[in-house]
Amino acid sequence: MGDAYWNNASASSSSSLNSSSHDTDDDHMIAAMLAEDERMRYDGRLGKRLSHLQSIPHTPRVIGSIPDANDATLDHGRLAQRVDTYGLAEMRIEGDGNCQFRALSDQLFQKQDYHKYVRKEVIKQLKRHRKLYESYVPMKYRHYVRKMKRMGEWGDHVTLQAAADRFEAKICLVTSFRDTCFIEILPKDITPVRELWLSFWSEVHYNSLYQAGGKKFYLCQQYL
Repeated sequence: MGDAYWNNASASSSSSLNSSSHDTDDDHMIAAMLAEDERMRYDGRLGKRLSHLQSIPHTPRVIGSIPDANDATLDHGRLAQRVDTYGLAEMRIEGDGNCQFRALSDQLFQKQDYHKYVRKEVIKQLKRHRKLYESYVPMKYRHYVRKMKRMGEWGDHVTLQAAADRFEAKICLVTSFRDTCFIEILPKDITPVRELWLSFWSEVHYNSLYQAGGKKFYLCQQYL
């Protein structure tokens, strides 16, 4: 992840209108893609294969302390070993501050390019269902939502819960944590229609996970 932010203040009004139009067209296209995906039955094949993994109860939270360089290196090695042990492959996600939303986009649409749409939908979820998430946010809620709306703002476990709820998805995290290798994030009060698999490294980066040897395994290998 990084601290890059998109600054469009210098753009002309006409280019802003064009950009807005393109964003709207993209939203319609993505919504259609998602609707088609929702018609497919949920089978959870990867989840069934890894059903032996024990998950801890998920509590939405904002980002915790960032590990120092030495701990982060150890954590990265631990995560890589787990990914290999579980027969998974990582699709490397760009570290521009949007990696959580990029990884979710890759899982939902097979492309990380739709991360702006994913962030937008998460923000809508946070706004529409404030009571579900407000108690997990240690600041004024409207400030938190405004902060999360910015491109380049790091996602946290509150936005992951909102994503699970919005996309009716079970989000499966393979983590680098010493005492917790696997976290499941379930949508509230609904049965998930899809599984999204992410790797989570030391509070600082998310990648997208696929089954090693599966149809996207070759693409994952190209990014190693």
